[in-house]
Amino acid sequence: MSGTRLPFHHPRVRPDWLNRLSEDILEPDLPIVDPHHHLWRARPDPYLLEDLIADTSSGHDIRATVFIQCGSAYRKDGPDEMKPVGETEFVAEMSARSETGAHGPTRAAAGIVGHADCLLGDGIEAVLTAHAAAGGGRFKGIRHSATFDPGIAPTAPPGAPPGLFLDKIFQAGVARTGKLGMTFEAWCYHPQHGDLAALLRACPDGKVVLNHLGGPLGVGPYEGRRAEVFAAWSASMKDLAKFPNLYVKLGGLAMNVNGFGYHHQVLPPGSGEMASAWRPYMETAIEAFGAERCMFESNFPVDKGMCSYPLLWNAFKRIAAGCSEGEKAALFMGTAAAFYTLPV
Repeated sequence: MSGTRLPFHHPRVRPDWLNRLSEDILEPDLPIVDPHHHLWRARPDPYLLEDLIADTSSGHDIRATVFIQCGSAYRKDGPDEMKPVGETEFVAEMSARSETGAHGPTRAAAGIVGHADCLLGDGIEAVLTAHAAAGGGRFKGIRHSATFDPGIAPTAPPGAPPGLFLDKIFQAGVARTGKLGMTFEAWCYHPQHGDLAALLRACPDGKVVLNHLGGPLGVGPYEGRRAEVFAAWSASMKDLAKFPNLYVKLGGLAMNVNGFGYHHQVLPPGSGEMASAWRPYMETAIEAFGAERCMFESNFPVDKGMCSYPLLWNAFKRIAAGCSEGEKAALFMGTAAAFYTLPV
């Protein structure tokens, strides 16, 4: 129906289904930083430090990870703009436990990316300062998502209004974040790439990373139009690559909105199946941005609704098989470690 926004929620994680398929680990000695995962107590299933470590210790050499905001453990009291600081406090506690070595060698949440409302404009600085204090040296920056499409309902409240990246006050908040030496995560869908370009023109100095390959959509009004979507996505990604302060995360394609639908299969996808489907997107991004501005990401546990952690990283290794050793070092660890200034 015209004007109807259809919901495409994240699939539920099904461990028994994921365990139906296993593979030998490819290149088990290749060092990796996973620059995008979440932690939460219930949404609808908990994913905490022990759950993350179970995934990161499943065969690949995961040296460190970066937590990305997901609206978890906000403060219940105090000013609204300060409530997201509770998430940084929540994650910093788990990161401190990881640093003891009691959970293995992976530095879990070595970097923390929280949320601050960019519509505070320059007033965002007080919130960022509070995050930095709560993070104990781990806090790196913020994400304020702008994902909006007239045909797709948000997967989590409150969603975003249209044109958020175009708002001058929002742009001032992003600019202030960059002036403080903090990073900004840009999460939007592929039809919004023009809005992101406008934001980048207004904020040319701070480090910005585009989440999840810029959200090529494959559901709702985009279902059955993959070639058309790829052509539009590819052209706009090449335009975005002209902004030298923009990086891109290679992953997040196992979300429902991308339309690959692996969660409907009898067996979970193997790494070859994922690599074949995703290679055109990732190779386009690597060619446009260069390996020094690209980083593979897990987006767990969101993507865990469609694939397992070891097979996901096997897929990334298959995609990068033709890259040089230097390019692979950047894609799997170097770019993320430099972008987030991680102690690896």
